[in-house]
Amino acid sequence: MFEEQATPLYEEIVASGGLSATDKRIVKRGELQEAFELLVEVGLVVKSEDGAQWRAVDPAAVQAQVVAPLGQQGAELIAESAHWAQAFSTLSHAWRRSPSAVGGPFAEIRGATIGSFLASMVSDAEEELLTAQPQDRRGVKQLGAAGAREIAALRRGVKMRTLYQHAARRGADTRKYVAAVTAEGAEVRTLDEFFNRLIVVDRRLAIIPSHEGVSAAMVISEPSMVSYLVDMFERHWERARPFTSSETSLMRDIAAEQRAMTIRMLLEGRADPAGAKRLGVSPRTYAGYVADLKSEFEVETRFQLGYEMGKRGISGRETDEGAAGRR
Repeated sequence: MFEEQATPLYEEIVASGGLSATDKRIVKRGELQEAFELLVEVGLVVKSEDGAQWRAVDPAAVQAQVVAPLGQQGAELIAESAHWAQAFSTLSHAWRRSPSAVGGPFAEIRGATIGSFLASMVSDAEEELLTAQPQDRRGVKQLGAAGAREIAALRRGVKMRTLYQHAARRGADTRKYVAAVTAEGAEVRTLDEFFNRLIVVDRRLAIIPSHEGVSAAMVISEPSMVSYLVDMFERHWERARPFTSSETSLMRDIAAEQRAMTIRMLLEGRADPAGAKRLGVSPRTYAGYVADLKSEFEVETRFQLGYEMGKRGISGRETDEGAAGRR
């Protein structure tokens, strides 16, 4: 209204030196009545001493009277909005920590909701984060976003432990991520075998994949189930190897564990894609492991490899037995 009608009318009054008080356009029901009344209300036009005309007022003289109160109101509104934001943040925090937030002790989340839910849970963590990441090739953007959230949590005093598969040690992005979080106090270990993704927040809430795949996830707040998942994590953690260590003996043990896992996959008759997934490597890398075994046992086919290993009583469990003996 002001820019479309009031401004052109003001410019006309300035140019003509005034506007007749009886101008039909500004009287009741006139086409410019609303625009004229707005100029009067703001104080940009005043009546002449004889009352015959309306004359323009310098906008600079009016501006302070109009803008200053609006600025004060704006500052008050910003302060009030900050108080409300803090109040709602506190309430949201309480809501997210309750079973009601996800619809009870077991709930399903899907699609983009998964990422935002995880971000809010990590932001709300107060004591501990336990995570198991079976895939070694998390995207660079995903690692960056997760790293920022987790570093913020670590700096708040939250303890964090993360499990990867041994294959994660090859990923440059993963190594950078691990270096960043361990510098803030996190612990990261790797394991030979495959495990499902798991995130546990403060031992009160767990997130696991849905049976449908990565497009859905299950949120569990039932205490007994969360406790069970934490126990499973702890058992895997005890067997895992420190990510940050690169001692020759440790790397030799890791290579032996991957070799043993490959042997088990072959003896169980697993297809290459399944075997590769279990080790957390690409099918091409897995095929290279198999080729190394053929060379080691001096055979040409997988059938011959299986026969030779069976004849020698090799099961792929020898590493586990040796490790148990050392412990």
